[in-house]
Amino acid sequence: MKNVLISGASRGIGFQLTKLFLKNGWNVYAVSRNTKPLSDLTSELDTKNLHVIQLDLTQDLDTLLDPEVSLDVLINNAGSLLNKPFLETSDADWSALLDVNVLGPAKLIRATIDNLKKAEHPHIVNISSMGGFQGSSKFPGLSAYSSSKGALAILTECLATELSEHKIYCNCLCLGAVNTEMLEAAFPGYTAPLQAEEMAQYIYSFSSGGHHYFNGQIIPVAMSNPG
Repeated sequence: MKNVLISGASRGIGFQLTKLFLKNGWNVYAVSRNTKPLSDLTSELDTKNLHVIQLDLTQDLDTLLDPEVSLDVLINNAGSLLNKPFLETSDADWSALLDVNVLGPAKLIRATIDNLKKAEHPHIVNISSMGGFQGSSKFPGLSAYSSSKGALAILTECLATELSEHKIYCNCLCLGAVNTEMLEAAFPGYTAPLQAEEMAQYIYSFSSGGHHYFNGQIIPVAMSNPG
């Protein structure tokens, strides 16, 4: 049985990913600060392969999984958003976003690196945004958020090189507009062309097979932007 770890697993795309991997027979390690929605899945799905990990990514991490676990896929999906004009942002605002959107994935990768090394074709998938994709349209109020997501994209390229000796693949998906709570916070009243379930289906397929075709790539996945 294959193993996947998903951060930000309690809502939106992460929640839908958790359900998809479970339905397809994976062992799922679901990481979230709020674990209640994951606990409630027992009434909807067979959750014997669901391992819920309550975790705040701003905290220090050491090892996360049992050393014997072979981690096939790590999806860094957790993210934080701030919609505030650049001149009104504070150092604390920037630090808070970088803590979750860049340092969070870095911590999870370091904490699971030995588990990833045990897998046959391990794949790290970092979930970024079209706001962090170079050359895409940019929107007022999202300078800190977009910058942090751009940093995650560059981290992906660096890791693809550094981890290649361990045959660990690393790619980044820059998502366009998807109807989630985060999109509503950034663009109140805007309706995206995709639902969280639809984007989760794409990410599931890419996570489980995209590393056979891509490594170190920053890939836009968008029908529309904002994202």
